[in-house]
Amino acid sequence: MSFVNPLGFLGLIAVPVLILIYILKRKYTEQVISSTYLWTLSERFLRRKNPISRITGIISLILQIFIVIFISLAIANPVFVLKGMANDYCFVLDASGSMNMTLDGSTRFERARDVIEQRIRDSAEGSYYTLVVVGDVTSVEYRDMEDKATAIQRLDEVQPSQSDADTGAANLRANEYFTANPSVNVVFVTDKNYSQHENVEVINVTAAESNYAVTDAEYSVARTGVTVTGTLYSYAADAQLNVDVFADGAESAAASAQCEVKQGVGTSFTVDLSQDYVGFSSIRVQIREADSLPDDNAVILYQRESAATYSTLIVSDAPFFLEATFATFGNMQRKVIATEDYDPAVYSGYGLYVFDSFSPAEMPSDGAVWFVNPTSNVKGSGFTNGSAIVSEEAIKMQLNSSSSTKVQTLLKDTIASEELLASMTQYVKCRLNGTFITLASCNGDPVIFAGSNNYDNREVVFAFNLRETTDFVLSYNYLILMRNLIDYTFPALVDDGTFYCGDALTVNVLTGCTAIRVDSPSGKIEYLDTDEAFTEYVMKEVGEYTVTATINGTQQSVNVFCSLPEEERRVTAEGTSFSVDGEASTVRRDGRYDDLLYIFIILAVLVIADWMVYCYEQYQLR
Repeated sequence: MSFVNPLGFLGLIAVPVLILIYILKRKYTEQVISSTYLWTLSERFLRRKNPISRITGIISLILQIFIVIFISLAIANPVFVLKGMANDYCFVLDASGSMNMTLDGSTRFERARDVIEQRIRDSAEGSYYTLVVVGDVTSVEYRDMEDKATAIQRLDEVQPSQSDADTGAANLRANEYFTANPSVNVVFVTDKNYSQHENVEVINVTAAESNYAVTDAEYSVARTGVTVTGTLYSYAADAQLNVDVFADGAESAAASAQCEVKQGVGTSFTVDLSQDYVGFSSIRVQIREADSLPDDNAVILYQRESAATYSTLIVSDAPFFLEATFATFGNMQRKVIATEDYDPAVYSGYGLYVFDSFSPAEMPSDGAVWFVNPTSNVKGSGFTNGSAIVSEEAIKMQLNSSSSTKVQTLLKDTIASEELLASMTQYVKCRLNGTFITLASCNGDPVIFAGSNNYDNREVVFAFNLRETTDFVLSYNYLILMRNLIDYTFPALVDDGTFYCGDALTVNVLTGCTAIRVDSPSGKIEYLDTDEAFTEYVMKEVGEYTVTATINGTQQSVNVFCSLPEEERRVTAEGTSFSVDGEASTVRRDGRYDDLLYIFIILAVLVIADWMVYCYEQYQLR
């Protein structure tokens, strides 16, 4: 046994003080009486009737001494060591989207927290607690915490996500703790079935929940109306589901469909809307029946305006390949002039200027620019020409293998396979500023790169001749890369697509954009960086996001819907192995017992007893 505050025993000095007071205290009181005869008779009577009255004083002293002793003991705070009775706990809490399923008013996540809280309360004092939460990211909420109250309070503050949880990172954390301390008890509280879990206790909080989901929703527009299609799922049992389609935020459904849905089997549906809805802005597809997880019962589809027609000026003496390429992608009004006819005072106001084997005297300031085989430096272009690199043998063009979002977006769908790569015998060696991204290189020199020029307009450079020194226009990647670069040159604020919680939404920073604001479904507001051509926002909530960009003083907004990941929709799901490597140790941490409740109960009893003795003495003296 040890004491937290041993100085508390200084209070025992009061014991001899009490004894001294008792010795010096008068044992009688002066009272005026009318007759000593009556006093003698009453004293004889009291002595005969109450023999305990003789020792009430000593009893009171003893009680007061015990009170002083127990008060000193309480202040000293005794701690009893319990050998090998405490443990180290590493709790891994699944906070993925499926943990939001509700049954009888409580979610799986709440039940999981209750399980961990009860384990903490039931554990011996002196135990240490670590909490790893697996949600949007794997985070360690606390490590080696000894205070139970704080550990429970921090646990109650954790909230579930709506994303697919990466249990691999949590498994890695658990392995780190187990390697450092083989006696740690790893407890994984989840709603997935893990058939393999060595050195880990897996607690499954799944109950008899039901869940329906709508997926793969799409629309098509014709003169006669709008057709909405998609797939319905029921993950717990066969169900008869009704799907309603609401147009532009209307409270009543524009049309509905009823489907017989087999458990775990996708059932297609089709809903037709009349021609009155052809010009809709948004459509919400909603399952009418309620279930345990509303997050996957609705999807919102948006109808974007048709792509704008972009005016393009091609300055080239042999524009065949370029003109044919731009014609392939449509929506591009093309004007072609010879290099000798280019006059910036005459030709202005284009969305894109393409200079093929020609460099203007000055950069256009009112549109994007493409350079093909640049012949000289142009002030403000963001790159400088070097010498021409000529090779007798063809040099393979290498695609950038960076995993950055910008590179991956610009090289989307291209293939870096050696046999599909283009080659060339001559290119211009260029030096770039920091705003450009290299997409393809030869011998380490950039030959295709994209970025922004000094006028903050987007720019693409092909540092070679498309017609004479390369087979690039005949390669597999040519049209794919050209499509990506056209999308880069004339970007929408947000590209259409299907988004799930945990995905990074890529927002294009358009020319003249000074601010980008994102409003989440819960109302959280975040402003994104506008310094580069792309910016990203990680979506962590199910629902409708609004992206608003301020472009040349005017606000432009688009909506994006984010769905629950498919992995989180199933009522019961199988997880991969969750195990920690190594042999568990039987060595346990020493526990302690420092509960002062019994000391305070004894103190209360002694105080009450002393008070009763005092009252008895006063009664006897009356």
